[in-house]
Amino acid sequence: MGNMVPFTNNYRDVSTQEGYQFEFFCERCGNGYSSTFKHSVTGFGGRLASISGGMLGGEVGSRVENAGWAAQWMRGGDRGSTRDKNLAAAVEEVKEYFLQCHRCGQWVCKAICWNAERGLCVQCAPKLDQEVAAMQASAQVNQLNQQIQQEDLTQNVNFRDTGTAIGSKCGAETGGGKFCASCGAPLAAAPAETKKFCANCGTELKGAKFCAECGTAAA
Repeated sequence: MGNMVPFTNNYRDVSTQEGYQFEFFCERCGNGYSSTFKHSVTGFGGRLASISGGMLGGEVGSRVENAGWAAQWMRGGDRGSTRDKNLAAAVEEVKEYFLQCHRCGQWVCKAICWNAERGLCVQCAPKLDQEVAAMQASAQVNQLNQQIQQEDLTQNVNFRDTGTAIGSKCGAETGGGKFCASCGAPLAAAPAETKKFCANCGTELKGAKFCAECGTAAA
């Protein structure tokens, strides 16, 4: 019985007719490594036979081309074992960079996603110093938000008068003041006239100098 090839699901076969190569990646962060490219002994010969058939043409060319396909078909019989050998060599080459978490089963990179102190991946056992740093940064953001909310940042902002974004005369942006920054037209409606009442009986004066009900002089 031949040697078994360790099976992993965190790789991509990027082999071509020129040779064999595999990409291994961390199942948590997605980073990884490519194995060394191994040239195929028969890759160039198959292409050469196909090119020769195309150049000769006719019946002779057809025979050569068919021979090229036959050669490729025959090579297909040992392609599986050749690929397995190259895959096994690639696994051996990159295995020092990955570890499998026995809790979640993921293959992760040793450099970033492995917690050596706990013997688990950082998803199952986060690195405490990193968690503390992240929590402190999050707390700072929240505290800054609270402090900024308490500050009065509207001292120079006219928020009492009705705001107008576009000038009614010129159609340009107003700039947020009482008068349009482009044409000078007033932006806020004139304030309503304040009603005055008699200080003695409370009757509305309506502009009169003396109260019509009790004759008290307007203040």
